[in-house]
Amino acid sequence: MNIAASDSSADPYSPDSPYAWLRLWMALLCSTIAGVGMWAIIVVLPAVQTEFGILRGEASLPYTAMMLGFAFGTIVLGRMADRTGIVAPILIAGVTIGLGFVLAGLSPNIYLFSAAHGFLIGVGTGTSFAPMMADISHWFVRNRGVAVVIVAAGNYLAGTVWPMAIKFALPVYGWRTTYIVIGIVVAVTMVPLAFFFRRRPSQKTMEAADAAAEIARADLGMSPALLQFLLVVAGFACCVAMSMPQVHLVAYCGDLGYGVARGAEMLSLMLFLGIFSRIGSGIVADKIGGAATLLIGSIMQGTALVLYLFFDGLTSLYVISGVFGLFQGGIVPMYAVICREFLPPREAGGRIGFVISATIFGMAFGGWISGAIYDWTQSYRLAFFNGVLWNAINLSVVTWLLWRKQRAVPQAA
Repeated sequence: MNIAASDSSADPYSPDSPYAWLRLWMALLCSTIAGVGMWAIIVVLPAVQTEFGILRGEASLPYTAMMLGFAFGTIVLGRMADRTGIVAPILIAGVTIGLGFVLAGLSPNIYLFSAAHGFLIGVGTGTSFAPMMADISHWFVRNRGVAVVIVAAGNYLAGTVWPMAIKFALPVYGWRTTYIVIGIVVAVTMVPLAFFFRRRPSQKTMEAADAAAEIARADLGMSPALLQFLLVVAGFACCVAMSMPQVHLVAYCGDLGYGVARGAEMLSLMLFLGIFSRIGSGIVADKIGGAATLLIGSIMQGTALVLYLFFDGLTSLYVISGVFGLFQGGIVPMYAVICREFLPPREAGGRIGFVISATIFGMAFGGWISGAIYDWTQSYRLAFFNGVLWNAINLSVVTWLLWRKQRAVPQAA
């Protein structure tokens, strides 16, 4: 690892070089552009429901379809990036997202609208997360944690920029024209940007990364398949827990009599502070490793969930939601960092994509089960407790992995 990092003065394309940093900012730009696929439907949902004359459940189908497509694209396009480099996935994202938004804007009914989100927008948006994180991880050694979380922050940055732009356009142009314009903008920006990423890491860099990952994995004493399975379990569990506040906070505030507007403000605060959490976790990971950083995040997330159980005052909820955002924002990218520390680098796209897809399914399941628990009990109290239990599963897995890693340190010394 140190050899690859020390060659930066001789090789302008070595890890942690100026080129690597330029590539990082370009990757962040691509992730922010493609991230529109996750947020647009949330903003236009009321207008779509009104025009199609459907119930809220039917109007939620496009978001569900998009998330399923997102998970599929994360895995498939991640594996493609391993074989061909990131250019092809970015090109596919530009074309599918662009075409998907145009077709959705022209859809005559909710079913074609949903299909456009699932098969085109969602799949293309998959490139913006795990595949982009996997690609940038090859270009950094000393600052890998920071690089991975900066790219991951593109998702939150998209959630900050795109909804504001869409809300401005909706009253003037309507949701259909807005969608069509988004599709054109995504296509004409991402397709040219893709060719900036044509350069791939050198053979020497990849060989050094292979050797480092093999040594680290040998210290853990487990196969790549077992480690990936444990990361999938941990990722699913942590996001079941994470989804409770993120998905139901607005409704929870409405039930408490504070109004949905207050809940929306808390959610915005949570996501905004999540950006700082995401960047901070990368800095910490470069110092103590991904597993230890994930353990800290899991403990803190569980603590915040417990606080929701005991405090439901308006001011308390603002504070707890802000604290939750500061704690949870860096958790998901740590799975990518851990994958790169211990799993074969040449399979990073596919393996990271598979683990990240587990977190997506965790969010989807967590959002549903929390609502189901509320229906059964007419209270969110047990739903928050359910989140605490799932977080405990995540904490157990991560603690065990870190224990295995720390146990090997004296032997290596």
